[in-house]
Amino acid sequence: MSNLISAVSWVKQGIAARHPAKYLLDDKELERVSTLARIELEDARVELERAHLAAQSMGKGAEGDEADDNEVTDVDGKPLDDDDEANWVEWVFRVKLAVVLELTSCPSFWGSEEDEAMDIDSGAPKTKADDLSQYNLDEYDDDVKTTSTGPFSNIKGLTYYKDNEEDPYITLKDEDEDEREELEIYPTDNLLVVAKTEDEISQLEIFVYDESQENLYAHHDLMLPNFPLCLEWLDFPPTLSSSALTQNTNTTGFGNYIAVGTLDPEIEIWSLDVLEAMYPTSILGRPDVTKAHVPVPSGTGKKKKKKAKHRITETAYHVDAVLGLSWNKVQRNLLASASADRTVKLWDLTRDPAGEGAGAIRSFDVHKDKVQAVQWNAKEPTVLLTGSFDRTVRTFDSRTPTTGVGAMLGSDVEALRWDPWDDYGFYAKNGLVLNFDARTLPSNLESPSPARFTLAAHDGPASTIDVNPHLKGCIVTGGTDKLVKVWNISDDEETKKRSVSLVTSRDLGIGKVFSAVWSPDDPLTLAAAGSKAKLQIWDVGANFGARKAFGAKLSAAGRALKEKEENRGGIIGVVDDDDQSEGDDED
Repeated sequence: MSNLISAVSWVKQGIAARHPAKYLLDDKELERVSTLARIELEDARVELERAHLAAQSMGKGAEGDEADDNEVTDVDGKPLDDDDEANWVEWVFRVKLAVVLELTSCPSFWGSEEDEAMDIDSGAPKTKADDLSQYNLDEYDDDVKTTSTGPFSNIKGLTYYKDNEEDPYITLKDEDEDEREELEIYPTDNLLVVAKTEDEISQLEIFVYDESQENLYAHHDLMLPNFPLCLEWLDFPPTLSSSALTQNTNTTGFGNYIAVGTLDPEIEIWSLDVLEAMYPTSILGRPDVTKAHVPVPSGTGKKKKKKAKHRITETAYHVDAVLGLSWNKVQRNLLASASADRTVKLWDLTRDPAGEGAGAIRSFDVHKDKVQAVQWNAKEPTVLLTGSFDRTVRTFDSRTPTTGVGAMLGSDVEALRWDPWDDYGFYAKNGLVLNFDARTLPSNLESPSPARFTLAAHDGPASTIDVNPHLKGCIVTGGTDKLVKVWNISDDEETKKRSVSLVTSRDLGIGKVFSAVWSPDDPLTLAAAGSKAKLQIWDVGANFGARKAFGAKLSAAGRALKEKEENRGGIIGVVDDDDQSEGDDED
């Protein structure tokens, strides 16, 4: 599946800047970007050196069960022998280094005219015969004598202006105002951040949802370096690198940011109030230049099976993909991350990510396999809930992680949600949906733990779950059967038993459902996306059965039940140009 949406995140009304700022690549921002580029350059150099050593050692490794069956092929798909494979690995890294050097060797990029061009093969300074001195580029901007005559023979007096506003000869300046109006975000608008991959290109697409007009449209996008796996919105402005405190003009202590976990070990934090940004606002978990992320050769070139080994973990940063993120809404400077390197890490957003003492402030080794999900408890801001592919769920106080408790589920844990209406209750998803009470969990995880109730929500595995923050006992699930389902959970006061009933379900035309999330403002509105790379808004309140099932709960929550027309079944999506033109023709 090359086209899909892997995660969706809402932004509350009134949070986004009314007029987002355009990304400005000034001197300070260029210094910050060049600092990141220097790190990448050093990474590439170390990668090349280690790849060269790995290539030399290929074919000289273990035999039998300790060898692997990973097969490297050429561009035509033909398998390479040991010598060809070694040359191929080294060649790949040489190409990467060449690209980085080409992009970063320009003196104006580095801010210094004294930097020497480096030879790609040896890493040594180029000789005079190799440089560009023969072209006399130092005299390129000098005035050239000419004998031409005419009105354009001398343009030395031509004046350049920074922008059109300063140029008195340009009078058509209304386009800027029109663009400003098109990009305006009203206080009644929601933002939706979508992690989308299409044609092997990953990006964040930011949509605006106008509930009053039932209008959903794309606003801007941000390019990502790798496949996105998880999103987490936060309003705390992260500290930037001390070498370039650019764009850090936020003095209110609040903002509009999205943290992104990808297949890379780093965590990128982007400002949603900046358009056309080239680099994220902050990067958490990027190691220093002496510890570049270098892929370890998975085998020796022998076509025999070998069990994959776990990467060596680090306490200051992740060494594998970031699978889950959770922002602490009480202690707003804390961000927790779960990774495929089997660790959960705690980050302080007030720390300089590139200064002394940079990196995670805590690292928890509470699981034996990939940690898929992590979430803070809103009522107990020091308590974390984690789920892993070691088939266990654990909840522990971040101050004393060794005294935690947990549950054995019997299969991989894929998603977790604390119940905001129950201080100790939470939901876990492992294909089924299970509900637990943290107070009854054992510290011994040798056998499966009993759940308060188990829900087989879909014909096939359930792929996502979310708990309604406005209505008690209202959850939504999505599955590989392409259905989004809304459930009502109620407690019988007499029998003290809990009942679960299906309220409504729908195929939203998004393929396999990978993300379904309730709106932070409207109690019966949710967003869903999946394998068709399509985002849909579902106004569940347009369904009569949903209004009937949740009418009493809406009244108890102080929410008025809105009478809505069942237009389009409450489905709001982005209107394609083709659909719009067809509608105009019919009119």
